[in-house]
Formats: sequence, C-alpha cells, structure tokens
Amino acid sequence: MTTPRLSFTPGRLAPRRRWAISPALQGWLLPLLLVLLWEGLVRGGLVAPNLLPAPTTVLSTLVGLAITGELFGHIAITVYRVALGFLIGTLVATLLGALTGYSRQAHAYLDPLLQALRNIPSIAWVPLFILWLGIYESSKITLIATGVFFPVYLNLMTGIQGLDRKLVEVGRVYRLSQLELIRRVFFPATLPAYLVGLRSGLSLGWMFVVAAELMGASQGLGYLLVDGQTTGRPAVIIASILLFALLGKLTDSGLSALSRRLLYWQDAYATP
Repeated sequence: MTTPRLSFTPGRLAPRRRWAISPALQGWLLPLLLVLLWEGLVRGGLVAPNLLPAPTTVLSTLVGLAITGELFGHIAITVYRVALGFLIGTLVATLLGALTGYSRQAHAYLDPLLQALRNIPSIAWVPLFILWLGIYESSKITLIATGVFFPVYLNLMTGIQGLDRKLVEVGRVYRLSQLELIRRVFFPATLPAYLVGLRSGLSLGWMFVVAAELMGASQGLGYLLVDGQTTGRPAVIIASILLFALLGKLTDSGLSALSRRLLYWQDAYATP
C-alpha cells in the first residue's frame, strides 16, 4: 500500500497581509473625519458660520494671529503659568501624599481637611486668591498649583496605602533600613499610581489656567478666549479651545512617554 503524497505549494499557507492603518495614525483618523464633516456642514449651509465657523476660517484666524506675533505671546505665557503651577503643585502634593500615606498619624490629622478642600470648585478659589494675592502672577500660579495638587496627592497617598503588606514584611526580613525600604519597595510599587496622578494633575492644570486667566490677565489663551467672546469673534474662541486641546495633548503625551520609560519593568497588559 502506497502512502499518498501531499503536495505543498510555498506561499499558500502564508497569512494574507491585510491593509491596516499605522497605530501612530489611528488616533488622528476620527478627528480628521470630524473636521471634514464640520467643514462640509458649514459650507453646505446647515450650520450658521457666525455661530460655528468652518475649520478653514479658524485656521486662517490662527495664521493671522501668528503673523502678527500675538499668538506666540499668548501661548508662551499660558505654558509658563501651567508649567510653574504644575511644578509647585506636584512638589507640595508629593511631600504631603508621601507623608499621609506612610504615617498613620499624619493621615489622621491632615487627610480629612485635604479631602474637604478637594471638593471646592476651582472658580470658588478665584475671589479668595485675588483678595489675598492680588491680580498678578502669584494668584494665577497658586490657583493652577491648587488644581494640580489634589490628584497627585490622592494617587500617591492611595498608592502607598494600597501597597501589599507582604512586600514590606519581606523587606524587613532582609533587614532593610527605612531609606532602603522606601527606595526598593515603596518607590517602585507606588510609581505607577504616582505617574497617573501626575497626568491627572497636568490635565487639571490646563483646566485651571482658564479660570486663572480670568483674574485680570492681559495675555494668555484664556484671555484670548474671553476676548473673542466679548468682541463677538467665534473663530477666536474656537481657535483658543483647539489650542488648549492641542497643548494639553502634547504635554500629556510627553508624560505618557516618560511613564512607559520609567515602568519598562512592568509585566502588564497593554494595547498595541
């Protein structure tokens, strides 16, 4: 009895190459489609251009502001305020978050007050900071730092308190000092939660800067937004909103890239 021979043609079983969009471009697909739809609705007369200008009109407004140099001055002062407020808020939140997370006594004394202050709306701080600090840069940066503080503080504190007790006990079995225990156990275990808090705090910093630039500012994207509203220029309003979205996305992407670099050791699920 002869064994039948199986014929094999090279390439038949190779997987078919499907057309796919690069992951780097996938996030831009939906915004691009929305912009095209937006342009079509305005050009087709379905949306009033005095209420919602076309994207091309908004772009020409941005180009006009850039040519005069006005746009770059507004962007620079807003980025400066957010960066300084983010730095100050992060430093204070890191100190208090680590203290209340590590020490039960500090948590008992400080956390109830901070949790109560966390629920105060951002706009409620404005008249108080104006009264205390005036309408100058100090009040604006303090308001932004206040917004940054709470998510960083909360994530760091809960990250420390949620640390697996067994890891601490293992460190003590190996007779690690307090500094070694913090460096080798607490720091890597709480770093993921802390980085999430930084990203949340940064996003709130961009939100709080709008309220901050209502406090007697003469420059900034928040001022430009209000100026567009008072002068009846919707293209300026939308341009300011889009710039906030773009700058917020760029800074968040920077923090996200830093997080991936710092957490390279994590064996966690991640979307490709």
